[in-house]
Amino acid sequence: MEGKYNGSTVSLLGRNAVFSGVREMSIVGGSGVFRFARGYAQAKTVWLNTTSGDAIVEYNVYVLHY
Repeated sequence: MEGKYNGSTVSLLGRNAVFSGVREMSIVGGSGVFRFARGYAQAKTVWLNTTSGDAIVEYNVYVLHY
């Protein structure tokens, strides 16, 4: 893949309790374009299989990077 963000990462820190409604986690940095990034992410479990532990989680990410 090519593009401005290819190879860049965002690092999240926080508790992601899948049984809670909407969870909020901090963005504490990243790599590449997202070096020194700050912000937050909201996670919401859309589907969860308690037998296998599989889940589909929706993330809304708000990032400020320089």
